[in-house]
Amino acid sequence: MSTGIGNTALAYARVWHLVDARGQILGRLGSQIALTLMGKHKPIYDPSSDCGDYVVLVNAKHIGISGRKREQKLYRHHTLFPGGLKEITFDKLQEKSPDKIIEKAVSGMLPKNRLRKVRLARLFIFPEAEHPYVDNIMKRHDTKIPLITHEI
Repeated sequence: MSTGIGNTALAYARVWHLVDARGQILGRLGSQIALTLMGKHKPIYDPSSDCGDYVVLVNAKHIGISGRKREQKLYRHHTLFPGGLKEITFDKLQEKSPDKIIEKAVSGMLPKNRLRKVRLARLFIFPEAEHPYVDNIMKRHDTKIPLITHEI
């Protein structure tokens, strides 16, 4: 049995995935994106090597969330000044910058090691359907994750 089969450049070739976030639930979509960024869908996956693919996410403004989290979920950050803890709700952050919501969700689902920043750099998030990577896309995941049947 040969051990050098999986170490070829073809096995480590990165594929561009297009994911449409319209009508998708944030947590389920984030976990699928994290698996693709890590490369767990490939047979050559190794936790210590960076073999994941690129992910282009479109329609980030139209992502869904379950329950009453739209009004209740808080995102916090600190300004590093005394008393500088800032809070913003999901609803307001979605209006202001919807890419931060998805980036924070995916970041929390990636392993906490030195490959995390490298993997997140391969995630491209766009608030609407247009993006500059049309020529690079090889796989579309518009229907991979089932859509929500009720209106959000």
